Amino acid sequence: YRNNSFTDKDAWMFSSQLNPEQRSHAIKSLSAEKFDVLVIGGGVTGVGAALDAASRGLKVALVEGSDLASGTSSRSSKLIHGGLRYLEQYDFRLVRESLHERELMVSSLAPHLVKPLAFLYPLHNKFFERTYVGAGLTLYDVLRGFQRTLPGHRHINQKNTAEIAPSLRPDLVKGAVKYFDAQVDDARHTMMIARTAARHGAVIASGVRVESLVREGKRVVGVKARDVESGKLITIKATTTVMCAGIWSDQLHKSFGLKAGYNVTMSKGVHIVLPKRAINSKEGVILKTSVSVLFLIPWADKWIVGTTDTPYTGDCAKPLAERSDVDYILNEANKILKPKLKAADIIGVYAGLRPLVANKTDSDTTQLSREHTVDLSAPGFVSIAGGKYTTYRVMGKDVIDLAVAKSSTKVPESVTDKLPIIGADGYFALMQQVDRIADANGLSADVITHLLNRYGSLISDLLELIDKYPQLAKPLAKDLPYLKAEIYYAASHEGARSVDDVISRRTRLAFEAPNSAIDLANDVATIIAPVLGWNLKQKKESVNEYIEIAENEIKSIQDVLASA
Repeated sequence: YRNNSFTDKDAWMFSSQLNPEQRSHAIKSLSAEKFDVLVIGGGVTGVGAALDAASRGLKVALVEGSDLASGTSSRSSKLIHGGLRYLEQYDFRLVRESLHERELMVSSLAPHLVKPLAFLYPLHNKFFERTYVGAGLTLYDVLRGFQRTLPGHRHINQKNTAEIAPSLRPDLVKGAVKYFDAQVDDARHTMMIARTAARHGAVIASGVRVESLVREGKRVVGVKARDVESGKLITIKATTTVMCAGIWSDQLHKSFGLKAGYNVTMSKGVHIVLPKRAINSKEGVILKTSVSVLFLIPWADKWIVGTTDTPYTGDCAKPLAERSDVDYILNEANKILKPKLKAADIIGVYAGLRPLVANKTDSDTTQLSREHTVDLSAPGFVSIAGGKYTTYRVMGKDVIDLAVAKSSTKVPESVTDKLPIIGADGYFALMQQVDRIADANGLSADVITHLLNRYGSLISDLLELIDKYPQLAKPLAKDLPYLKAEIYYAASHEGARSVDDVISRRTRLAFEAPNSAIDLANDVATIIAPVLGWNLKQKKESVNEYIEIAENEIKSIQDVLASA
């Protein structure tokens, strides 16, 4: 398959495509132009900041040393939620803010990516607990204001609870309260925000690692960054540099010789992945534990169960689960499940790190606020840390507000609360035309629904690709929802530069497919090789790189599960 995307350099300003031609143009722009804002970090906060700045009319660049969402932003609970547990901490402002953002995403900003998800809150006491939990969820509903895209909570009796979730122990569960939050594929959502920023003029380049700052006196006027692929050192000039480095914030501040007004405490969140048969329930479940909450989250034909919240001081790049993490999750879930979950049921484990703002490095991470902090640690250098995935847009707005606060020219206010992510436009209308679209393109209604819920109105790109290359209409593998066209598109439009990018983040095959998708690595490489211009040696290297990553993950999981 040959990539025939346009290469007119002037047209890139209005394109959301992230591919080899775009990256080549971006590298040239980084070294040749001066930017109003340079964002360091391609997680959800970084891409949110880039979109905020670009949509204000600023000249923006974003660099990411690895792949978009390659850190914390691909290892979350995959929930967009207000944070019920923060009510007990009396953090009403954070809950209100999170609920407002949740409503925006579900209704207008990203309805193709962020989906309502129902949860049961099991009750062990028919009277007092129902009153207490009901009051909390009433407050949860009230705090979201007048926007009511999602239904409010409702009480369910013991009989109906057992019908919805037969796996909940009837001897302990006397009923439930049902409420809604929302679910997202975090890595896909982050990448689509980056594409939206590109659509509004931001220069986006992954595989570009910042090594040092450029100063004029005390003022930071840019950075020196390494193109990881070519090894070339690039000087990027910018009026203001904005660092959105999450768990790497302290490390980078130190390497840059800067003293921030905060430090970051890392909290490890571990999740286990189970087959659908392990839990018999039509809805998600939330459980209160002695230290936090535990979510049982439906994910296609699987369950994601987590999370933990424990201090972490290890390698930022390779957070690994321990047996104690898995035992905690199993023990807490098994308090109300029948039959009980077993370690042998687990088909995947992943760990992510939350960047929590703290004044003391030995703070108890379960008590730290999830609110964010913005900091001006040197003239021309702004950073942000803390927060939660759900409030990424507010974080992006706040850090850009500080970045432009002393600008000599008037900078417009943020408009991202009114700016849909690409693919959102027309999504609801397209969902009502599924059968017609399926008939017109010779695909099943299920396939069209799947594509709409990953690409929204960008489905036209995929359908054009299939029309041009009919062989791409075939599934990548049996019993998996992805078409070969989606694999191709990951490289031609979504910035994937390796087999790992495609399997781990553009799709979620790494934990959805058997054997961590190792058996699919060569097929993926065959599809994306022509787009990326690989020769046989480069193709083999990318396959081997992913297999090594996957085998290390599998071994670490096996070690954890074996260390009883």
